[in-house]
Amino acid sequence: MLTFRKAQETDIERIWEIYLENHILEEEGKAVIGWNRNIYPTRKTAEEAYLRNDLFVSEDETGVVGTAVINHEQMDVYPLGNWQYDAPPDRVMVLHTLVISTRASGKGYGRKFVDFYEQYALENECPYLRMDTNERNVRARNLYRKLGYREIGIVPCTFHSMTGINMVLLEKKL
Repeated sequence: MLTFRKAQETDIERIWEIYLENHILEEEGKAVIGWNRNIYPTRKTAEEAYLRNDLFVSEDETGVVGTAVINHEQMDVYPLGNWQYDAPPDRVMVLHTLVISTRASGKGYGRKFVDFYEQYALENECPYLRMDTNERNVRARNLYRKLGYREIGIVPCTFHSMTGINMVLLEKKL
C-alpha cells in the first residue's frame, strides 16, 4: 500500500538519502537524470521545500520511498514555452524533483506519485498541470508521455547554476 502526505522535518534525512541514491546511479552511469550531487538536488533543496510547505513524500510498508515538490512555482524559462493552455498562474500546479528510491524502483511508484499530484491539483482547483525534466532524462519523458503529458518545447537554460541544460517543458489539462 502506497500513501502520500506532506513531508515532516523528520523526513529530510531520508529524502536526502533518496537524492543520494539517484546521484550515485547517475555517477555510475546506470541512470541519466541530469542532476549533480553538489548542485541539485541537495539536502538544502529538501529543507527549503519543507519550509515552504510544498514537499511531499510517498510511503510503503518500508517507509519513505519517494518525494516531490508540488506548488505553483513555474521556472523562469516557462514563459519561453509554447503552452497549449493559456492558464492563469493560480490555476497551474507544477511538479518538481519527483524521485523514487532505488530500492523501490520498478514498482510503478513514479506513476502513482504523478496520480497523487493530479488529484492534489484537482483538489486545489488547478486543472492545468506543468512540469519539466532534463532532455537527457528519457525515462521520465517516456513516463510522462504515457501519462498523457504533452512536450511543448525544449528550452536551453541554466538550471541551479548548471549551464547547457536543455529543459523539456510538459503540460496536461485535467
